[in-house]
Amino acid sequence: MAASFFPFSPFSHLDFFTLQPFHFSSPFSSSDAFANPPSSITVTHGMSPSSQVDVVGVGLNATDTLIPVPQYPAAGTKVAFHSANILPGGQTASAMVACQHWGLQTRYVGKVGDDSAGALHRDEFARLGVEAHLFTAPGCPSQQAFILVDDTGERTVLWKRDERLALRPQELQRDWITTGRALHVDGHDTAAAAVAAAWAREAGIPVIADLDELYPGVESLLENLDFLISSRDIPGRLTKEADLRNSLPALHRRYGFRLTAATLGHEGVLAWDGTRLHYAPAYQIEAVDTTGAGDIFHAGFIYALLQGWPLQRQLEFACAAAALNCTGVGARGGIQSVENIEKLMAAGARYVPSYIVATAS
Repeated sequence: MAASFFPFSPFSHLDFFTLQPFHFSSPFSSSDAFANPPSSITVTHGMSPSSQVDVVGVGLNATDTLIPVPQYPAAGTKVAFHSANILPGGQTASAMVACQHWGLQTRYVGKVGDDSAGALHRDEFARLGVEAHLFTAPGCPSQQAFILVDDTGERTVLWKRDERLALRPQELQRDWITTGRALHVDGHDTAAAAVAAAWAREAGIPVIADLDELYPGVESLLENLDFLISSRDIPGRLTKEADLRNSLPALHRRYGFRLTAATLGHEGVLAWDGTRLHYAPAYQIEAVDTTGAGDIFHAGFIYALLQGWPLQRQLEFACAAAALNCTGVGARGGIQSVENIEKLMAAGARYVPSYIVATAS
C-alpha cells in the first residue's frame, strides 16, 4: 500500500489550535442544552428554500484533523508526527459535496458551532455551490475529529460533539425536504432525521440512510427508510443474527425496506433487495487515507440511484467512488469525476470475492 502523504491543503493556514479541540469545559451544563439562546441560521449559495434540488442531506458535519503516523501507537508509547491537515468532513456533509461534484444539485441541513470551524464549513459549501442551511449553536464549538492515518491508509478516529450541536425537529422546514428527489440521513440527530424521513415518505421521495451506530430513538427513523446501507455490524445488532445473509433479509421483512445493505470495507458490499442477494467486491487501489470511504460510497449509491441504473451497477459505482476517494487525503480528498469512476469500474482490479451469490436468471 502507498505511504500516507499529506500535501499542502487550502485549509492548512488555519491555526491548529484555533478550533479549540481540547476545550472540554463549558459554561453550560447538559441540563441547560435546550435553554440556550436559539440557534441562528445561515443559508449559502443564495437559493430559495423551495428550489428543486436532486438530493437533500440532513445530518453530520465535522472538522477533521488528520495526523499521519507510521503505525497506530502501541499503548504506553510516544509517537512523533510531523504534519497535520485540518479539513472539512462529516458523513452527510461529505456525501452532499460528492453529489454536487458529480453534477447533482444538493442541499445540506445541519448545525455548526460559532467558531472558525463553522466558518470553514460555510465557506466550503459556498465555494462548491451546495445550498447549505447551517444553524449556529451559540457559545459552542463545532464537532471535531482527530484522525490517525497509518501507512496502509487505515484510520482511527477520535471525535467530540457537544450536545448543543443537535439538530432539532422544530428547526427543520418541510419544503427543504420535499423539494428534493432523494433524502439522505445519517441518523445521528435521530429525532430530526426521523421527522425529515417521514416528510419525504409522505411526498414519495426515497430515503437513504447511512447508519454506523444505533442511536436512541432509531426505531422511529428505521420505520421511514427505503434504503438502509449500514456498517457491517448494524444488521446483526438489530436482529441478533450474525450472518449477513440472514440478517439483511430479516431487516428487510421487519421494516419493508426497498434495499438493505451492509458495507464491508475492502470486501465490498452485500445487499438484499427483497428477492435475492447482490454482492459487489471492492476495487484494489493504493490507499492513502480511508477516511470518508463510507460517506462517498453512499454518495455514489445516491448518484447511481438517481440515474435509474440497475442495482448491480449502483453498487459497483458506489464501490468504485469509495475506492478512489481513498487515494486522496481526508474525507473528500479523493472524490473523482464520473468518468474516472467508470474507468475504474471497467478495468480496475478487484479483491477476491467474500460472497458468492446467485445471478438473476
